[in-house]
Amino acid sequence: MDSGNGLKTPITVAYGDGIGPEIMSAALRVLTEAGARVEFETIEIGKAVYERGFSSGIEPASWESLRRTKVFLKGPITTPQGGGFKSLNVTIRKSLGLYANVRPCVAYAPFIKTAHPQMNVVIVRENEEDLYAGIEHRQTDEVMQCLKLITRPGCERIVRYGFEYARSNQRKKVTCMTKDNIMKLTDGLFHRVFDEIGREYPDITQEHQIIDIGAARLADTPERFDVIVTTNLYGDIISDIAAQVAGSVGIAPSANIGASGAMFEAIHGSAPDIAGKDIANPSGILLAAVMMLAHIGQSDMAQKIHNAWLKTVEDGIHPADIYGEASVCRAGTQEFADAVIARLGQEPQTLNPVTYHTGIEGAEPKIADIIALDHTAREAKPAKKAKKDLVGVDVFLHWSDGTPEKLGGLLQSIPIDSLKLEMITNRGVKVFPNGLPETFCTDHWRCRFKATTTDGTICHSDILTILARITGIGLDFIKHESLCNFDGEPGYAMGQGQ
Repeated sequence: MDSGNGLKTPITVAYGDGIGPEIMSAALRVLTEAGARVEFETIEIGKAVYERGFSSGIEPASWESLRRTKVFLKGPITTPQGGGFKSLNVTIRKSLGLYANVRPCVAYAPFIKTAHPQMNVVIVRENEEDLYAGIEHRQTDEVMQCLKLITRPGCERIVRYGFEYARSNQRKKVTCMTKDNIMKLTDGLFHRVFDEIGREYPDITQEHQIIDIGAARLADTPERFDVIVTTNLYGDIISDIAAQVAGSVGIAPSANIGASGAMFEAIHGSAPDIAGKDIANPSGILLAAVMMLAHIGQSDMAQKIHNAWLKTVEDGIHPADIYGEASVCRAGTQEFADAVIARLGQEPQTLNPVTYHTGIEGAEPKIADIIALDHTAREAKPAKKAKKDLVGVDVFLHWSDGTPEKLGGLLQSIPIDSLKLEMITNRGVKVFPNGLPETFCTDHWRCRFKATTTDGTICHSDILTILARITGIGLDFIKHESLCNFDGEPGYAMGQGQ
């Protein structure tokens, strides 16, 4: 993206909320003093925009800047609680197709305290789907629902990105983390795609871990990991764990990469409790800006600023969150930026200097190449459209007038030839027939009807009939989910205890 002819690359900048204006100001001063060939376009996002009545936290005109520059350096923002306000981070990532979230978590011992001085982990997180689709509903007096959406194309893109990142940066191992022992369809798909695409990378060691023990091992022995690829929610959680284990969330940067743009930010929040006190650590946003410079082709600037930052840390000039036994000076936000500026052109002596070029330190996979690889793989093995058979329906009810046995009796009294009540679950646990009296029940019931026809299939009209008859006996159905077999395999989960 860097033209190399002296022209400056336009960058959209948002200062954000809380400590955002302080740390962004510090970071931009460093970029300017380093001679970065960038030109800033400033937009307003976050709290003030929410308060002006824009529930997304961004005004329509600001999208024009983001779509024009295709590069966004964003400060932390505050999303108001409740009231229907949506996370701006998620909105921007999804609206611009920034599907890969890349979070390097590196230890800088002995200068920043950590129990794991050899830690150097990169977490590659899927950025657009999973529970972060934000599809939620209140279904009954007692039950809220959030839909977890996992798609094959989404899995393929992020898994391939993880392997390509490892190869581009001469990393040797990629670990996939899911919870597919419980969520066998959604997380099971992610794991299956990881295994499928992994076969194209025999030069890279591969493993899968269940997310709970994987997170525990990441906190206890992060040295065993190199690149981790995972789904949206898990990646968000473990990247904060990894950043804190490495030394501090305050020094961790984040890149959000897509085919038509990129956003760079610190992983920490807006920290309004310390806003305006000049004590916030600007390292996260500064190192995010370093990732941005590498992304736009200004590797020389990325290297210059990153090494100056390392030298500053090595010299013991530390903001409050990383101040410790190895510190010489407790630096304020702007004082720390001044120290980095004073060391531009210098390299660390104990910490390893960084070199930014292909294959070393933050080399970014070419998105076009990843898309081309996906197309090639799909052409070599075209997706076969599965034979889909409708075999039943799950009807969800809002009901609080008695026991599972009473509800089962009501449903069994409905006359319909093509469907039969197979079970009722409450919060996923089978409570009828033959449930256990100890099982706690809410007012939210899943009632599974399966086909009784000779070929084991039904029509959509059968579903409409059962819904009408359920309503006819005074029951309140919330929604229904069709039960389908794909090439003879159930496309739905069994009830717990079924």
